[in-house]
Amino acid sequence: MTFAIIKERKNPPDRRVVFSPQHLAEARTQFPKATFIVEASDIRIFPDDAYSALGFEVLDDVSHADVMIGVKEVPIEHLIPNKKYFYFSHTIKKQPYNRKLLLAMLEKNIEMFDHETIVKKSGARLIGFGRYAGLVGAYNGFRALGLRDKLFNLPKVETLADLNEVKTELDKITLPKMKILLTGTGKVAYGAKEILDHLGIKQISDALYLTAQFTEPVYVMADVMEYAKRVDGKVGDKYKFYKDPSGYKSNFMPYAKETDYFIAGHFYGNNAPYLFTREDAKHPDFRINLVADISCDIDGPVASTIRPSTIADPFYGYDAKTEKEVAFNAKNAITVMAVDNLPCELPKDASEGFGETFLEHVIPAFFNNDANEILKRAQMTEGGQLTKRFSYLQDYIDGES
Repeated sequence: MTFAIIKERKNPPDRRVVFSPQHLAEARTQFPKATFIVEASDIRIFPDDAYSALGFEVLDDVSHADVMIGVKEVPIEHLIPNKKYFYFSHTIKKQPYNRKLLLAMLEKNIEMFDHETIVKKSGARLIGFGRYAGLVGAYNGFRALGLRDKLFNLPKVETLADLNEVKTELDKITLPKMKILLTGTGKVAYGAKEILDHLGIKQISDALYLTAQFTEPVYVMADVMEYAKRVDGKVGDKYKFYKDPSGYKSNFMPYAKETDYFIAGHFYGNNAPYLFTREDAKHPDFRINLVADISCDIDGPVASTIRPSTIADPFYGYDAKTEKEVAFNAKNAITVMAVDNLPCELPKDASEGFGETFLEHVIPAFFNNDANEILKRAQMTEGGQLTKRFSYLQDYIDGES
């Protein structure tokens, strides 16, 4: 079986890759029956000669490969029929802008394995760039704080070589007293926590966070059952909430009244209650003035996130009274960081981390008869049809949803 590391063709360019040269060499050692080839690319964080130096063929045409492995969506005109593909298709939530991509994959008899659908039996994701989104998102929030309040001037992550340089820059700053709320308990949230802990910010309990004031920066890591509660007053169950969030309402306002900087690192499921609404943000006691929305659901659970921002222009302001966008440093505005492709700013570290988990969980499935059913759960399309697990997308491809 031949695996091809394909060139990223989506704009704006993404420098990440699923396998660094070193991890690809490890894959070759572990699976000698597999052949790994690399499509030539002039944008990849690791240059072509780094792969060829380790003995990999770097080719302009990899169409003879069986399995195509990329990061972002493959443009429809570059999809090769009758192949297996791995990439983020951004279709599993019925995203309107990628409906034609899913239709094209069905028409071309492509077997699609979305990175987001590579999950454990429990449904928990096995691989992804979440940690790096959390790391960069939290850093960017502090960068916005420094620029807005003229406290310090952190450089953009994309100008730094790697995570070590990011942390070195953070060592140079001093933070004012502030209360920081971090939502979520997954890879994204723990990536953000890594930044908070590196800065030496003290983590405190929910009870202390909601009732006490401090003379130094502090943070709380709030689980979903802290900021969402059952309407009937009974004790909530996190795992039942993930499956069916109906019957819950937001319990976020107690946090909003105590928070200066909110890092949204949670996963937001369909039909879950919003954390705070536009009306909530108008409340005189609403204290949040800085949001790093790593989850970045537009017009969703975080009312101030009215559009995604970009790596080039990462910050904007949200005026709660007018519900309009203003300058990121406008008086009384909520400063918003809502970059939706944060790991792109740290391509080397993100690629190395992704390759490590892809090698651990995905490549073995091709050679152990998919013993853990990794591929079976992840496969979205087969024989020009949706697989049973993804049949819920049928009305999406029919144009009915």
